[in-house]
Order: sequence, then C-alpha cells, then structure tokens
Amino acid sequence: MLKEVRKKRAYEDIVLQIKILIEKGKLKHGDQLPNENELSETFKVSRLTVREAILSLEIINLVERRQGNGTYVIASSEEAIIKPLATVLFHDRDSIIDIFALRKIIEPEIAKLAAINASQRKIAQLEEIIAKQEKEISEGRIPVKLDSSFHSTLATMSKNKVLGRLLIALMGFLRKTREAYLQTEERKQKSLTGHQDILEAIKEGNGPAARQAMMQHIEELENTLFKKREVEERRSRPTLNRLNTH
Repeated sequence: MLKEVRKKRAYEDIVLQIKILIEKGKLKHGDQLPNENELSETFKVSRLTVREAILSLEIINLVERRQGNGTYVIASSEEAIIKPLATVLFHDRDSIIDIFALRKIIEPEIAKLAAINASQRKIAQLEEIIAKQEKEISEGRIPVKLDSSFHSTLATMSKNKVLGRLLIALMGFLRKTREAYLQTEERKQKSLTGHQDILEAIKEGNGPAARQAMMQHIEELENTLFKKREVEERRSRPTLNRLNTH
C-alpha cells in the first residue's frame, strides 16, 4: 500500500501518498497510522522526515497525533479533498459577516435541491440525526457534530457536488462559531427547531419551503452571533467618561 519515496523533498511524497490513500478510502476516519519507526522503514527515510510529513498532514487537518497513543486519520475521503481547499478559500482574517453571506447563497439552494432529490433512506438518516440531537440536548451536551452531520447530509442529498464541497469547507471553517452559538439551552433548541422545520419541508418534497426554512435558520444564527459581537465591541470601547478622566 505504501512504497519507498524519492529522497528529494521526501516528506511531500509521504504527504501525497497518505492523502491519496485517504481520498480513495483505503485509509478511513479513525484508522491509526503505523508508528514513526515503521513509516521510516517503509518509506526508507529518516524519522525526522516522517515527523515533518505528519506535521504537514496535521496542519491540513487530515490526521491527529494523540499523546502516547499514535497518529490517527481524522478526515473522511471527501474531507481529504475539501479541507486543503478550505485553507485556500477561507482565512481567519476574513469577515465572518462575508462568510455568512456566502452561507445564505449556498445552503438554501442545497436545502431546496435536497427536498427535490430526497429518498426515504436519506430522510430516515436526517430523522436519526435529529433524534440524536434531541438526546444530546436533553443530556446537557453540545451537539456540534450532529449539527455538522445534518448540514453535510443535506449536501449529499442535493446531488450537486460543487455546492456540497463548498459547504463542507464552510462547515469546517465555522466549527468554532457553531460551538460558540450552541452554548445555551435556548440556542440549542432553536437550532433543533430549525432543523425540524427544514426536515418537514424536505419530507413534503417542497423545495421552496425547504429553501425558506434554511434561510430562516441561518439568519436566526447570524442575528444572534452578530448582536452578541456588537455588544462585546461596545463594551470594549472606552466610554466618554473614561476618556474625560485622563
């Protein structure tokens, strides 16, 4: 499966080989990579070169090193393609408002296409995700992964691979934002209700209603996050009284 690499810039060859194996599904999410000694022997390179390759794979979020427990694949075959794309498309300095504007273009269309192309199997999958989301909320947990699963499932249901890939890139970039939003019970319930409304429109095969439900879902999240940001910015600004005391 793995083979000896060229000596020049060998770590890049290692990264490429492992990335290709993930893309093809031969290395799956949760699989453990061989240890450094084994990789060094397989690739006929030094352990330092192996470490350099693993670090590069970590930077693009394809693998994760766990202290005392080895290196594990944390990306699916599709994510192996999309995550590097996300690092190119989106940056921390980008305005979160601009990112949400893009979400409002992409996701309502995905929801509409999902309603048009929905199969009973996929609808059952969405129902299962929502049931798990309800359970996690009732147990006081933050259902970030289930939130991602709901949206990524809609992406596959849309049968538009380009829109789906863009959405996966967006979801990865906005993970911290979603975690911040889902901190209160009220917000968790709002997110759940939004997903339920989208699902109902999809079950009815009503594309326009699914589109509208998704738009409302995103706008509610957007309004909450930006309202909070405005309050924080206002608090951080020096008041007139403070300025007058100096």
